[in-house]
Amino acid sequence: QVQLVESGGGLVQPGGSLRLTCTASGFTLDYYAIGWFRQGPGKEREGVLCSRSDGSTSYADSVKGRFTISRYNAKNTVVYLQMNSLKPEDTAVYYCAAFLGDYCSGSESYDYWGQGTQVTVSS
Repeated sequence: QVQLVESGGGLVQPGGSLRLTCTASGFTLDYYAIGWFRQGPGKEREGVLCSRSDGSTSYADSVKGRFTISRYNAKNTVVYLQMNSLKPEDTAVYYCAAFLGDYCSGSESYDYWGQGTQVTVSS
């Protein structure tokens, strides 16, 4: 069964860090573009970053310098999203997604989605 599963969400204080994990099963991520998206309370879903299959990454301005992605383990099935200097406005459900391609695109291009993991930034 082809699926993505996110984990690692939780409650963190402002200024803290979290690392989210996206694990693929049923396929490997070698030739896939990986996107992280989030949807905050009362907000529309927004793109956080896109990682192309060549390893290059594009970041939303709101997370640039604070979030980074690491996308390769030995089996090319795990992607990590390291989130530092978290702010209350980062509170959202975070989703990873993938599609077969070497470019970044809007959410409509992604074929596989995880179920999401909640990140709450609050004191």
